[in-house]
Formats: sequence, structure tokens, C-alpha cells
Amino acid sequence: MTGFLIVIHTIVSFLLISVVLMQASQGGGLSGTFGGSAASSVLGGQNAGNVLSRITTWLATLFLSLAVIISMLSGPSANTPSSIVKQAAEERPVVPATDPIQPTRDAILDLGSDQ
Repeated sequence: MTGFLIVIHTIVSFLLISVVLMQASQGGGLSGTFGGSAASSVLGGQNAGNVLSRITTWLATLFLSLAVIISMLSGPSANTPSSIVKQAAEERPVVPATDPIQPTRDAILDLGSDQ
């Protein structure tokens, strides 16, 4: 589910970028480069800016909504540890404790007699 939403989010972001770039700014924007006159005739000369503004608003709203939904779905769940160190400590195998070898009194006396 999250993967599908990420793909939709990517498509919406590319659409949002292209719509923002098509809007006419003081310099004319990319609308003149990609046939701004054709876009004006299709969308109407006066309404071309209004339509692009509305599309931008809808795409931006969809972009932000998808971002919030994806972050809620992919956030940490209640049963996972809050730290990677804690998670590694929980997954570490338990090694049985071994008693260190204690030298006996006879071994110590044998060491002393070799001299």
C-alpha cells in the first residue's frame, strides 16, 4: 500500500512541477517555450492562468495530503523498539555464562616447586 502511494506521490510531484513551470510569470515562463499560444487557445486566453492556478492548487493539496498519509503509514509502530541499539540487543543470542577457570591450590604449589 505504501509503495503504491509513493508511486502516486511521485507522479503528482512531477505533474506539480510541470504545471508550475507552465504558468506565465513576469518572464513568460515555459508556457511560451512549449507553445504558450496553443495552450492559450485551448484553455482560452483569459482563463489559461486561472485554470493553471486551480490545477496547481489541487495538485499541491493532493501532494501534501499524500505526504501526510505516507508518513503516518510508514511511521514506527507500537511494538518496535525506539532505538536500533535496543533492537540489536534484543536480537542478540544469549550465550550461557561459563565459570572462569580458578587455579587450585595444588596447581599454585606445582608452579612454585618448578623453580
